[in-house]
Amino acid sequence: MKIFNTPNNSNTITGFILLGFPCPREGQILLFVLFFTVYLLTLMGNGSIICAVRWDQRLHTPMYILLTNFSFLEICYVTSTVPNMLANFLSDTKVISFSGCFLQFYFFFSLGCTECFFLAIMAFDRYLAICQPLHYPTLMTGRLCTNLVVSCWVLGFLWLLIPIVIVSQMSFCGSRIIDHFLCDPGPLLALTCKKAPVVQLVFSTLSAVPIIILFLYIMGSYALVLRAVLKVPAAAGRRKAFSTCGSHLAVVSLFYGSVLVMYGSSITEHKAGTQKMVTLFYSVMTPLLNPVIYSLRNKDMKKALWKFLRI
Repeated sequence: MKIFNTPNNSNTITGFILLGFPCPREGQILLFVLFFTVYLLTLMGNGSIICAVRWDQRLHTPMYILLTNFSFLEICYVTSTVPNMLANFLSDTKVISFSGCFLQFYFFFSLGCTECFFLAIMAFDRYLAICQPLHYPTLMTGRLCTNLVVSCWVLGFLWLLIPIVIVSQMSFCGSRIIDHFLCDPGPLLALTCKKAPVVQLVFSTLSAVPIIILFLYIMGSYALVLRAVLKVPAAAGRRKAFSTCGSHLAVVSLFYGSVLVMYGSSITEHKAGTQKMVTLFYSVMTPLLNPVIYSLRNKDMKKALWKFLRI
């Protein structure tokens, strides 16, 4: 990576500057307390799901194994941004090193891609369980579940590796100020010395492909699930199916609703304020809300959590 300084900042800046949420010192401290609380609640909520599934033998099924991995993913996802955000709230310089910036860039987007893949295989699991109930135990075996989980992690971390490496080797000019709370491709590409429309196009395309294709797959799967559920004669059976699938659909709606707004179009056309708020929602608020959604709408999970908390 080549960095070219402007004359007035060549001796003071040692990395990119993340502006975050500019406000007076008192406001920065208030934001620190707020996001620190959100971070702790997110760790506790997702960690509780992992522990509850681990302790309750009845939940050692593919659906809950996928949910456990998803909860661990959410912990990693929020950890890729919030700790650095918290440090910036208390920092006077708000500087992030070049290597730190691109490490955050890589892990944040790799974990985001992994989440897209996980939501898709969770929809696939519900499709098999509801549309093929008699064949589900033989189709969704422990081996297939493990293979799907490993595939999600591997694909997620390889999907954007090459374009991120290319961006990291580009030359950057000017103030190196990023009007964001993380190293996002839009603000980063805006700081390059030469505009690289091909790189922008490749990154936008690779970001949009898993989002759009997997979203369409999930919606198609749940259309088939809905058709199968409506054919169930017993009302209790329909309620149980809707309860199980409703949780997942709520999580899909929260995540994809905000991500499609952000990356369904060009990554450089959104205003800084819009970028911050939308990114904040799907990267911080969604991991916080997911444990609440899954626990409130799932009786087995509520029982397991209550059993775990009483230990």
